[in-house]
Amino acid sequence: MTQRPFSRPGAIDLSALKRPAQPPTAPGAPTSSTGGATYSVSVTQANFQQLLQESMTAPVVLVFHSATQAPGSEIYAADVAAEVEGQEGRLLAGLVDIDAEPEIAQAMQIPQVPLLLVVLDGRPVTQPIPGAMTREELGALFDQLRQQLTAQGITGRHQPRGVEAPEGEEPQVDPRYAAAQEALGEGDIDGAVAEYQKLVDANPADSEAAAGLAMAKVLQRTQGVDLNAARAAAAESPDDVDAQTMVADLDLLGGHVEDAFARLVALVARTSDADRAKAREHLLALFAAVGNDDERVLAGRRNLASALF
Repeated sequence: MTQRPFSRPGAIDLSALKRPAQPPTAPGAPTSSTGGATYSVSVTQANFQQLLQESMTAPVVLVFHSATQAPGSEIYAADVAAEVEGQEGRLLAGLVDIDAEPEIAQAMQIPQVPLLLVVLDGRPVTQPIPGAMTREELGALFDQLRQQLTAQGITGRHQPRGVEAPEGEEPQVDPRYAAAQEALGEGDIDGAVAEYQKLVDANPADSEAAAGLAMAKVLQRTQGVDLNAARAAAAESPDDVDAQTMVADLDLLGGHVEDAFARLVALVARTSDADRAKAREHLLALFAAVGNDDERVLAGRRNLASALF
């Protein structure tokens, strides 16, 4: 079972979203930042259109709040910003104080506050989520969103706020991942694997490239796989390493990260010799795909150690 459940059915549906992945771009930063957070900004009429443009690179999480209509909702907005911060540029929080900017709420037809909406490609990609979620729910929502984006090859990142380029000079964008992201966007998963492999070979310490390579390999392994058939095969053969690792891959892509880890930890615990080694190596690859600093990976490593020893 997952440890960070997010149970609002239909809140996230990216199935209709098909577009090429883009390398991170760096349009001029909006004019004000909030609370010193690196990846959040106060939304005004002056920068609203610019934020929509930035959503062409990576999602913008809009959270609407009002001290007069919903006292305490500004605390929720700060919680959203804090959780977005942990996504390291995969998301940008846009905090909309509708007391100060009622025109934006009217334009977006916001029925109540607080309310959260994720925008990508200039349009909403989630159902509006009313009410205040807990930090745990927010973290689960953003983790699920990140997994779905990665599965579709959308891996762009926002530039951090507060990082100023010298006057008259545009911020420089790291081009290292552009070729791999372009390959993913074009559906060339084999090409993306090859590009990420080049980066890892050139610099084994590049954790971003290693994570990209691991996730691209998950996509490569699951191309054309029927989810129902894979689950049926795993249910019929609980000790079949290939069947179990395939479902773990599919769980990971679906955002069920802890379920994927738990399946393989259990497989390691009940197998031996070559099968155990194969299951363990596959689990380590999934850890790399999620990111070695992720709290679920840290928990998964502890569970793996218990299964081994």
